[in-house]
Amino acid sequence: MALPDVIIVLAAASVTALAALWWLGSAAGRPAAAPPGIDDMSLLFEEGQLVHGSDNALTRFALAPGYHHWEDIRDALLSRFPEFPRTPRHGATGKLTLRAEDGDSPSELRITWRDALCWLHLPQTRATEEITEETFQKLAALRRASETSPNPAWQTDAAGRIIWHNRAYGALKRKAPADPECGGAALFSTPSPEHPNRVCLRCGDGDKPDWYALTTTTEDNVQVYHATCINAVVAAEEAQRNFVQTLAKTFAHLSIGLAIFDRNGQLALFNPALVDLTALPAPFLSARPTMVSFFDQLRESRRMPEPKNYKNWRHEIAEVIAAATDGRYQETWSLENGQTYSIRGRPHPDGATAFLIEDITAEVTLTRNFRAELEQSQSLLDTLEDGFAVFSASGVLTFCNAAYRARWKQDPDKSFAEITVNDAIRVWQEMSAANPLWPDVVEFVMGRGDRAGWNMPIYPHQGAPLSCEVSAIASGATLIRFRPIPVGADRSEPSNAPSAGDRRQPSN
Repeated sequence: MALPDVIIVLAAASVTALAALWWLGSAAGRPAAAPPGIDDMSLLFEEGQLVHGSDNALTRFALAPGYHHWEDIRDALLSRFPEFPRTPRHGATGKLTLRAEDGDSPSELRITWRDALCWLHLPQTRATEEITEETFQKLAALRRASETSPNPAWQTDAAGRIIWHNRAYGALKRKAPADPECGGAALFSTPSPEHPNRVCLRCGDGDKPDWYALTTTTEDNVQVYHATCINAVVAAEEAQRNFVQTLAKTFAHLSIGLAIFDRNGQLALFNPALVDLTALPAPFLSARPTMVSFFDQLRESRRMPEPKNYKNWRHEIAEVIAAATDGRYQETWSLENGQTYSIRGRPHPDGATAFLIEDITAEVTLTRNFRAELEQSQSLLDTLEDGFAVFSASGVLTFCNAAYRARWKQDPDKSFAEITVNDAIRVWQEMSAANPLWPDVVEFVMGRGDRAGWNMPIYPHQGAPLSCEVSAIASGATLIRFRPIPVGADRSEPSNAPSAGDRRQPSN
């Protein structure tokens, strides 16, 4: 081979080697291509409205062009990118890169704008290559479930910083007057010791506060919070308290002692009259004693009859409570100091039980005095020889003395049925001679208006003749008196008697 040919071959080989080295060097400097099906997430906004987005981004954030706005993607990314702008950038061409606070992917957010257009770009890392399309669908379903939930939900890290929240929480956060940078229930007030799981949210100075029931769960050193609105429950409790206060003010003026026990058997409501009647101290009643403790204290203060057998005391109290629950308990207590109480137990809704304690000492005393006067009057009339019978305005025998009962063998107290004036006259007719004026007696007893008294003689089959005197007394009643006719008085035999109209004589 000639020298020129050798030179040409060596030159061609050198050029080929240099070209290969250049190709290898530039191939090593290029990034590896993303696997098929895995794209970076991009979203395009115009005047704040989503107009286009990559399939990966639309699926990941459950967004739809033409329907969602800048605020929707901001709510989804604000927990990871706290510096996410409130409004899309517009105007001249510009760029902004944000870094995520956590280490999850995507860890970077690029915002590019020109005029009214604004792009969001979230580059995917190699870790995303392991995420399948099925996983993306599950994530999208979970995001839709959390974002459409009406109840606020959020998560905090070990330091108490909020690292995620749903759309409901974001809506509350936007309405809040301030944006506190604290963990846990950041938007809510501190729970009270009485209700550790209940928090309050005030959106404005003049707005009515909203109440939420707060539940907390710890998973992988992350605090997960869920808040449920309970405004209806709080309003019902407030209405109940107002109703109870109204009842308490009403019951405060009653002279009857009232004690209401709830379904657990504890005293829930009482009025001042109960303190006066039972002599139980107000601090004891305010401590909400049980029914058994309440009756035990009544026994200790001698405000109820002392049980004959103290061993059976608990059993008797249990029977009292059971009877009151069924509405069957009603007793009268006679105390050592002479007072008399009427005790009634009544069931109330929701398993509550009410006891009513009333001082009936005055009524009992009046009744006893009235009965004593009646007995005294009865004894006085029983000593008289004349027979007395009193008929009511309806013609019923209501009173008679011993002389009447001995004469006519009638006693209204021992009779099963009421004795009327017709029944009495039937007995009088059978035990005496015929007399045409008996119907006039019935007419007088059943009559109304002014009635002038009169008398007539009757002749019993056994015994001396009697003078029957008929007189009107109070309340439309009639008094019939049977008095023996004195010896030597003018008496006529029934057969020789004049007519019925002439037989009536004015009553003396």
